Amino acid sequence: MTVDTSVMRKFNMNYVRRVGALEDSFLGSGLPYGTARILYEIGLGAHTVQDLRTRLGGLDSGYVSRMLRTLESKGYVAMDRDPSDGRRRLVALTEDGLKQWDDLERRSEERAHLLLDPLTQRQRDRLNEALATADLLVRAAAITIEQVDPRDPMAQEAMGHYFAEIGDRFGFTVGDEGFGDDPSLRAPHGAFFVAASDGAPVASGAVREFGGTGEIKRMWVDPAWRGAGLGSRLLRHLEAEALRLGHTVVRLDTRDVLSEAIGMYERAGYERIDRYNDNPHATHFFRKELG
Repeated sequence: MTVDTSVMRKFNMNYVRRVGALEDSFLGSGLPYGTARILYEIGLGAHTVQDLRTRLGGLDSGYVSRMLRTLESKGYVAMDRDPSDGRRRLVALTEDGLKQWDDLERRSEERAHLLLDPLTQRQRDRLNEALATADLLVRAAAITIEQVDPRDPMAQEAMGHYFAEIGDRFGFTVGDEGFGDDPSLRAPHGAFFVAASDGAPVASGAVREFGGTGEIKRMWVDPAWRGAGLGSRLLRHLEAEALRLGHTVVRLDTRDVLSEAIGMYERAGYERIDRYNDNPHATHFFRKELG
């Protein structure tokens, strides 16, 4: 056991006990924690069994089904087949389920106050800041980076965010140049990757062959996830993919207003080079030899 894992394990054990997750009836709701969490996620907008599995880290479908049957038998949840796809099951809270959700929300708020009330305002501020940081870093650590076709809806959504942001920051209107099929970002010449949380993209990037070397393109991280190291992790992933594609050198371009990105590239060992392409929006060009 390392110092880091010891701290995390101790926090997990104390926190699980203090929030009532070990009780047979979580917060007096009459439901164990797992079942109560399923009900809570449905109330937050999980409309299918797949939504629930995605939100809760890929729980076994049989386990989710058993908890849903429990909620259905209590009259809290109604289930039906999706008329547009018979393989998919829709879930929704009933009127009694909504009342149970409201009660669970009230009890959760009361339990949080029990933990916070003994603290001074300064202590609360420290705790809030620490928990927000911990939540972001733990969620970032749990994210997987998956390769997808650039025509995939998840990739299209990520590129939409990417072009919307650079269009706003660069002061120009982006057309359809980043959408549709881009063969250079697909095998065998390239690859596109997306990192998702709760079924929505939070980071993306691509690598392709360009001018005899690898080139990193379309790197984007959701603003709410910046500061968690996700950008650096994605960059390392793209470098590894460039090596797999046979490139020992990668290049990339960016713009002077993207100071955060420039700092990340320089910390990762990229060196500035002369312009290597005709991208009219790029002002800075970088190169890195891959080990």
